[in-house]
Amino acid sequence: MENLTATSEYSLDWVLTALNNQQTEELTNVIFNLHVSEIANLLESMPLEPRQALWQLVNPDLEGEVLTYLHDEVRATIIDDMDDAELVAAAEHMDIEDLVDVIEELPQALSDTIVESLDLDRRARLERVLSYKEGSAGRLMMVDVLSVRPDVTLAVVLRWLRRHNGLPVHTESVKVTDSNNVYLGQLSMEALVISAPESLVSDVMSTESDTVQDVMPEHDIAALFERRDLVSVAVLDDAHCLVGRITIDDVVDVIREEAEQAYMKSAGLDQEEDLFAPVVPSAKRRGLWLGINLVTVFMAAWVIGQFEAALSQLVALAVLMPVVASMGGIAGSQTLTLTIRGLALDQIAAGNARWLLKKEVAVGALNGVVWSIVVAIVAYLWFGDIGLSIVIAMAIIINMLAAAVSGIIVPLVLKRFGVDPALSGAVVLTTVTDIMGFLSFLGLATIFLL
Repeated sequence: MENLTATSEYSLDWVLTALNNQQTEELTNVIFNLHVSEIANLLESMPLEPRQALWQLVNPDLEGEVLTYLHDEVRATIIDDMDDAELVAAAEHMDIEDLVDVIEELPQALSDTIVESLDLDRRARLERVLSYKEGSAGRLMMVDVLSVRPDVTLAVVLRWLRRHNGLPVHTESVKVTDSNNVYLGQLSMEALVISAPESLVSDVMSTESDTVQDVMPEHDIAALFERRDLVSVAVLDDAHCLVGRITIDDVVDVIREEAEQAYMKSAGLDQEEDLFAPVVPSAKRRGLWLGINLVTVFMAAWVIGQFEAALSQLVALAVLMPVVASMGGIAGSQTLTLTIRGLALDQIAAGNARWLLKKEVAVGALNGVVWSIVVAIVAYLWFGDIGLSIVIAMAIIINMLAAAVSGIIVPLVLKRFGVDPALSGAVVLTTVTDIMGFLSFLGLATIFLL
């Protein structure tokens, strides 16, 4: 048998074969040695029936953690197969911020049952996090925060910390608050260890630490962590009271999810879509974008149809048409990608958008001239027609300029109207470059060659 441990790459093929052969004992040993994230990845990599069979082998004490690592749609298929008592038991092993993600997907009656099963402290913390808007700092934060008063000595703080069985993850500092829980600053672990034990917290604490408001969007928090290389940050309410903290592991998840979301949306797919979801739901989700794409294709086809006479007289036009459209499409997608990235990082605003537009137009013009010459030479060597070579060169320059302008304007306009550029920008851009490419090439050919 392969050595499938958390420190080695497990074999999906082996697990599927073992499930099929009902090698329950071997599979249980394998799962025992895997990290909960690896178990989640295995579950997401399986069709529904093997997924349910593997879930039955997961240690009940780990079920809560595994659920938090699953994408929403996969988690829903697992939850549907769990009874109420199993869900309540799994909830007991979840951190509050993870429990929030799970509990909102459950029927109201079951959610109420889970909430009522919690002790008063955990219930109060859960309700506090649930009160925040999804995608805000309040939803992202951990509510387990170590805080001390400024008028105690470091020796007292050290004795208090030693009474804990363990510290929350990524605890690089202890927060400092007054008697009303108003945030005053933080006491770094470095200062706590190297300073004299008789020193007061107020003497060695930092009052200039980074903080975020509990209503701040998680996208902005991720950008803040990236710019300032933060490990954790305190979360404050509108009264400047400490309500929680956000750590780098949560921010990494946000960055990964945003990147995955942008990638999936560019193809018209749902970020949370189950790879092994049933055929009909998957087909319905993807059908919408196929329909939208069909409309755009017909628009481009209609433009081509307006030059039917030109195409019938000069077959070379039909041969070279895809070259013009493709060059514009590639150039436009490059500009579009850079613009969407700039918008995601908040690097584009009204003050620099015009400069960026001018720069991309200049880049498009330069590339257009260079590659139009290359294409013109190839076209002349191929068809021996100098007029055709000049026409296709001019069409490429026009389409490259249109692509540069569209790559900037399209995402800015979509964002202005509240539409995610990553979702529909590529479709709009492709339509523009196809239509402009065909229109310029066939139009110029009609004017100058026929």
